[in-house]
Amino acid sequence: MKRRDFMLAAGTAAGALMLPRMSFGAEGVIDWYTSSDQNVLDFWTNVVKPKFEAANPGVTLNLVDGGDNAGLQAIAERAIAAMDTGTDPQADFFEGFDARQPVGALEKGLWTDIEAAGLSNYSKINPLALDIPQNMPYRGSQVLLAYDTTKLAPADAPKTWADLIAWIKANPGQFIYNRPNKGGSGGNFVRRAIYEANGNDPTKFTVDNYTAEAGEAALNPAWDVLMDLAPSLFDQGAYTSGNTQSIQLLSQSAVTMIPAWSDQTLSAIAQGVLPETTGLVQLTDLGFPGGFSRLTIPTNGVNHAASLKLADFVLSEEIQSAVLTELGGFPGVSWDHVSAELREKFKDVIPASIPVFPGGDWEKAINDGWYRAVAPNVDPNA
Repeated sequence: MKRRDFMLAAGTAAGALMLPRMSFGAEGVIDWYTSSDQNVLDFWTNVVKPKFEAANPGVTLNLVDGGDNAGLQAIAERAIAAMDTGTDPQADFFEGFDARQPVGALEKGLWTDIEAAGLSNYSKINPLALDIPQNMPYRGSQVLLAYDTTKLAPADAPKTWADLIAWIKANPGQFIYNRPNKGGSGGNFVRRAIYEANGNDPTKFTVDNYTAEAGEAALNPAWDVLMDLAPSLFDQGAYTSGNTQSIQLLSQSAVTMIPAWSDQTLSAIAQGVLPETTGLVQLTDLGFPGGFSRLTIPTNGVNHAASLKLADFVLSEEIQSAVLTELGGFPGVSWDHVSAELREKFKDVIPASIPVFPGGDWEKAINDGWYRAVAPNVDPNA
């Protein structure tokens, strides 16, 4: 997905139209592709692969960075062509891909209905994460509030939108978020304001229901909320240029609280970028937006049965706990299927809701409207 600047690593992926060089089709060798960042590939390399191979003698994982989403689409299109010819699709398993792609793939039966595949752990999946049965959620990330517990006691951390706004106004200069087109933490803070201004009803926004009139009616009340908040922000209305800069200001004690991605924050704490005194909290009235990364399995892969075993293995308590501790993500299973120790440790960030705000025309309208109404003196390209 390669969507957050803090995860970019050295060694960029192959171009979207270039398929990686590797051997294909060996029985017992699961050809696995990802469109995610280097940290996700590292997690599969260092955690999932050795544990799965030890539990399944004779089966190995061939982990391949497929580039970006377009790269995986090209591999999936090759798999569709293989259905027509009855040949080897040279692909068994996709990480971070949507089974709605490529167009026509679902109708042709390219993707396995994982819900119907008989996985022993499938029933453990968090119902908030479920999508179409060809997409199996296994890890998630959600924007939450990260704060300095040396300045703000956990008992006093805001847990509703109204409490958050009241805290920001009562503590001027101690909160900041990034511009919505420069990173998802600030972008989803803005979207949470939009939900608040529209009755906290995420169903009002779909990828295909944007019109100029609907946008004006839905967004203008949110701009009023954010304009009213601006003088109470850091430097009387400053905004960071991305997720990482927000984290840096928190780590330097320049501010007390920021919206931040859950996985970025957990990784920053584990790596010492943020101190152990960093607190995390999720809103309980309606959480900040987020989403899940999913696994998809072609029906015509040479190692289809082994791929289903891998999908089931990824949902095990061992791997789902490692998603939290090693990757810094949220589990794809319900939280009662991770260890009691981890549930207690992360109790303040367990979401009761995970709203997903649509992209498309809504995204453009939000970015354009925010600059026009909330931050007219800020250059969108700076």
